[in-house]
Amino acid sequence: MGRLSRKKRKTTGTAKPVQTADAFSNPLFHLGYGSQSPLEATEYPLTRMTYDYALLNSLYRSNWVVQNVVGIIPDDMLREGFTVSGAISPQYQQALDRCLRQTQLYDRINEGMRWGRLYGGAAGLILIRGQEDLSKPLDLETILPGTFAGLYIVDRWSGITPGMELVSDLADPDFGLPKYYDINMADGSTVVSVHHSRIIRFVGRELPYLEKMAEMYWGESEVEALYADVVKHDNVAANMAALTFRANVDSMEVENLDQLFSFAPTAIQQRFWNMMQAQNVLKSNFGMQLVNKGDSVKNTQYTFTGLQEIYDSMCLDLSGASRIPVTKLFGRAPAGLNATGESDLQNYYDYVDTLRESKLRPILEKLLPIIAMSVWGGVPEDMDIQFPPLWTPTAKEVAEIAKAKVETIIAAFQANLLDQATAQRELKKLAEETSMFDSISEETIKKNEGKTFQDVTALRDPLMGLGFEEA
Repeated sequence: MGRLSRKKRKTTGTAKPVQTADAFSNPLFHLGYGSQSPLEATEYPLTRMTYDYALLNSLYRSNWVVQNVVGIIPDDMLREGFTVSGAISPQYQQALDRCLRQTQLYDRINEGMRWGRLYGGAAGLILIRGQEDLSKPLDLETILPGTFAGLYIVDRWSGITPGMELVSDLADPDFGLPKYYDINMADGSTVVSVHHSRIIRFVGRELPYLEKMAEMYWGESEVEALYADVVKHDNVAANMAALTFRANVDSMEVENLDQLFSFAPTAIQQRFWNMMQAQNVLKSNFGMQLVNKGDSVKNTQYTFTGLQEIYDSMCLDLSGASRIPVTKLFGRAPAGLNATGESDLQNYYDYVDTLRESKLRPILEKLLPIIAMSVWGGVPEDMDIQFPPLWTPTAKEVAEIAKAKVETIIAAFQANLLDQATAQRELKKLAEETSMFDSISEETIKKNEGKTFQDVTALRDPLMGLGFEEA
């Protein structure tokens, strides 16, 4: 029993742990995890190309595709500008527009967004005349009329350095970001400890927290994510251009050519070379070439099929990586028999709208109260920012939209779902979209409150009841 028990203990002892993996593997055919296949040899090293300042500069200066990737989206985000809604008189709106033109605010924001997308980060220093101590938080009550002077734009490598102290106020939009920044001015002087409330941040692609810390609380360059596709596109285009030199090749058969270059004296080889050069000079579209009897000249023409599909594939990859349509990124006409490119542009404008809300709105909400104090001397309580639509419909499309929406309002009014005043308000809301019904006054709307379809039909045509009061 003792021996059996010992044997049993040996066979049933605790086995050594075996490492397992949940993955597909077929070593016989070199497929899947752990196999010797090119796919399994693929690695993604952490390069952090955003650090390479010289490479980013070289790409932006020499590559038009990179310039388009960096600049097209900021241009479209600011193309239609923004409007301020609220109880603002036309005179106040004109004063605001004048301030935006004089300070070139749209251009400065565009510049900040460009360098933020190229370098991963940039900043704009809010310039206010008369305020020299920039280390103090910006107080709206200290902004005097006419003191806002615009933005001073610097990029993360040549103008601004974040401090180590972070914003700890949970209610602050900059919570968790640097509290102070050191800024280098154009004359080489350094403005030390600028409070974050005086800084507008322009960040590239957002990164996880640890990577954001590695980037000194900036983002990733837009170029880093699509650098490999830029390289493939440029190499394919360069190879296609080089192949055109081989599209039409003349070849001549010369008897004993190997002996000529192997055993003939140098002088004879030189005379042969001079003869060939002279024939190349004399040969043209209508020229002739003389050869010895027995020698032959052949002309070979190449047709490079499939290159266009390869090049289009590279363009599509770049378009997808940058989220810019091919028609806009490369300036190409839509491909296909019935292609118009409208669906691509609509999807692109939807994406730009999301960027306007997530990137541009926080910038404007920080700047607009400052501009309002400088221009108007106060900030209206109901002031809000609205972005005009990027997609501009044609006159025919506007007419169709107006017709469909007006008919819907009339149907709701006739079904007693709306009173006359509410229907007129709904019509007036269409003014921004259709430029119609804006002349319905608030006094007219107030006079018609509570009037139903039956009340109107007893006096006039129901369609007239949606318009203006009779004189």
